[in-house]
Amino acid sequence: MHIPSCESTEVSLLSFDAALHDDSPCDYDRDVWLYVPSFYTEYRYILGTRGINPLICIGINPSTARPGDLDNTLKSVERIAKNNGYDSFIMFNVYAQRATDPNAMDTSFNEPLHRENMAAFRYVLGLYGENHRPAVWAAWGTLIEKRPYLKTALRDMIAEGEAAGAEWLTFGKRSKKGHPHHPLYLRADSAPEPFDVRAYCETL
Repeated sequence: MHIPSCESTEVSLLSFDAALHDDSPCDYDRDVWLYVPSFYTEYRYILGTRGINPLICIGINPSTARPGDLDNTLKSVERIAKNNGYDSFIMFNVYAQRATDPNAMDTSFNEPLHRENMAAFRYVLGLYGENHRPAVWAAWGTLIEKRPYLKTALRDMIAEGEAAGAEWLTFGKRSKKGHPHHPLYLRADSAPEPFDVRAYCETL
């Protein structure tokens, strides 16, 4: 099972734009899947399906999932998106480093990785058709407390979302501290609720 082999600053970083336009052979259907980078590596910007009205789910950091091999969290995301009228889903994360255990995430903030992750977020927000407002599902649970830099990264995401007119949502009951519910173990018929993410961020 994958865990980070090192701090992400020690890994060769492919920019989001270069990764997005990489047309190397892959083992999945690019017309169905949006997967950036298109190969398994120590970080992941985007994993989802293609459509004009996706539900963007925001976790803390990616794990091992890839096209055709979704973990239980991603299966729940896909199911809830479908049951709420979205034609696709996109899994995104506050921090792009892969880690099967969030405790193994970078101890220090990798700013270049974060900048490329924000470029990916801007791209995702721009995927919506003219008649659709970006729908962003806050779904990181209590894991936002794992590293101090995650709040900094979230603030940048909020600013990007505001610039794009995004609507922030949650599904399921929030924690005592107000953290949004993680996708795992959510009922398939869960419905969205509006989420004031800026006010929430001020409480972190």
